[in-house]
Amino acid sequence: MPDLAVTLNRLHLANPVLVASGTFGYAREMAGFVPLARLGGIIPKTITPLPRIGNPPPRTVETASGLLNSIGLDNDGLDAFIEKHLDYLLGLGTAVIANIAGHDRDEFLRMAERLGRCQGLAGLELNISCPNVSGGVDFGVDPEMTASVVRGVREVCGLPLVAKLTPNVTDITAIAQAAAQAGADAVTIANTFQGMSIDWRQRRPILGNVVGGLSGPAIKPIVLRMVWQVARKVPVPIIAVGGIDGIDDVLEYLVAGASAVQIGTANFYNPSLAGMLIDQLDQALASAGCQNVREIVGTLQIPQR
Repeated sequence: MPDLAVTLNRLHLANPVLVASGTFGYAREMAGFVPLARLGGIIPKTITPLPRIGNPPPRTVETASGLLNSIGLDNDGLDAFIEKHLDYLLGLGTAVIANIAGHDRDEFLRMAERLGRCQGLAGLELNISCPNVSGGVDFGVDPEMTASVVRGVREVCGLPLVAKLTPNVTDITAIAQAAAQAGADAVTIANTFQGMSIDWRQRRPILGNVVGGLSGPAIKPIVLRMVWQVARKVPVPIIAVGGIDGIDDVLEYLVAGASAVQIGTANFYNPSLAGMLIDQLDQALASAGCQNVREIVGTLQIPQR
């Protein structure tokens, strides 16, 4: 069978199928649905310096082919992550990539420095793109702020770094370039799109936070375009996330230029999907005559006109 191992600069994964932060809890919740050791990597829910209770309810609402969420980074905080969750995660037999979000640059650096001292973590994903908290996307919409956070974390933390980018920008390639030049080993494209849902009869927004982040199959064509654009212009490995519902979605992202993918919204309605996709990826690559997953990455052919 084809070799599924992927290398994203300093980040090494057994296969390219990961699960996205915020959709997989701390992994305990999903142990009955997915063979956790088979995953390419697990990214637990975003960590903040202190515990957060998140935004007021309602916090999710289904849309056409998608999901709006306004969770607001509900999590147990950094101390609890290290004391209660980290040992369990590191014992699962797969790569664990911690995802962190700070209110300012100093918070990112302090958390990164502390997590960098934790033995066994495979990497660190910087959530500079959450649309559901005050200031959550500030770092991810400005190339200089993106570079400042990535560079600062790189100086205090020896873990491989992944910058999770927001799609809510005019030119995502400029943000990806800034992250790459500042030392990111890879970029995740992309976080959710800002959106809202309205109950017109009551003249009220449905989400308690008014706006939320749109994910699911509805956003895949837009994220696919962004992955292709970044892959053409920026020499940094890409982890694609957005609307993956089957093996064809995975392969489309790989052909467009992603080296790995994250399964997000599908974890809520098909929690076994990530494990199934690994088996299907083996078969799909073999049928395409590929000896390893790297052979198909970035092979999109644009017709000459």
